[in-house]
Amino acid sequence: MLETATVTVSIRNLSRSFGQVKAVDGVDLDIFSGEFLTLLGPSGSGKTTVLRMIAGFEKPDSGSIYLGGKDVAQLPPYERDVNTVFQDYALFPHMDVLSNIEYGLRVQGVEKSQRKSRAEKALAQVRLEGFGDRKPAQLSGGQRQRVALARALVNKPSVLLLDEPLGALDLKLREQMQIELKELQREVEITFVFVTHDQEEALTMSDRIAVFNHGKIEQLGTPREIYENPLSPFVSEFVGQTNRITLAGKQINLRPEFVTISKSSKSGDRSMSGVLRDAIFVGASTRYLVDAENGDTIVSTRPIGEIQVGDQVQLSWESKKEFLV
Repeated sequence: MLETATVTVSIRNLSRSFGQVKAVDGVDLDIFSGEFLTLLGPSGSGKTTVLRMIAGFEKPDSGSIYLGGKDVAQLPPYERDVNTVFQDYALFPHMDVLSNIEYGLRVQGVEKSQRKSRAEKALAQVRLEGFGDRKPAQLSGGQRQRVALARALVNKPSVLLLDEPLGALDLKLREQMQIELKELQREVEITFVFVTHDQEEALTMSDRIAVFNHGKIEQLGTPREIYENPLSPFVSEFVGQTNRITLAGKQINLRPEFVTISKSSKSGDRSMSGVLRDAIFVGASTRYLVDAENGDTIVSTRPIGEIQVGDQVQLSWESKKEFLV
């Protein structure tokens, strides 16, 4: 369990301002050895600035960053046992793939034969055996991303920092890379700290998620905890869709997939009638928008059904699926 794991990165009271803007405001965070932690939040929430301070590309105004028990907050990037993978890959276009991967080892003075064997092993880890003599321009976006990962992993850092590395990929390749990246992290057993604004990406890949808002961590927990038990209105809205329903004089919150819709039958200990305003086909399911009897618009995401716009419908759900924020 993570609770008993070794802390690899420990952040205490970390702050950073840019002019009058407080980008990071007193953040505390422990990152455990071997976990996949995602820093999730909208643009300007502070997640990327925290990552850059861990990497050493930004210096904090105050606070500490402990890496392996040592405060590295004021050390340059090359004195930290971390590597960073960027969205734009940052590969050397004039070098072939193997030379790109070997570059960091060459800077460290690693002997040539060892450099090659380690680089080839890293290529195999990212499933690019036989691509060593190609130039970056001869690779697809997904392949270039794998090379960037291999170049970071070959140095065997204690922490790998990933700054929206899948942002430039098309949707299908991005979804494929999400799965491969998580599998790779399990295989190499290196701590991954991943920055994204994409909540589905965070839910898919992470052991834990730190949700950022206005320079602070609004909630920290497993994907399931974040999704099913959000602790603030911001988290409930940012991570997934939420119905806000007025019921018996109070407002409850409910995810659309927990709302059953039918013409007559009820399923669950809560129910409400309404009129179907719209049905939006989204592939494997349909998003139903219902004008409920209490005046709320309630969304139900269900498998494709026979209900038509204008039909009188029954909405029902289990009260245990409700949450209050």
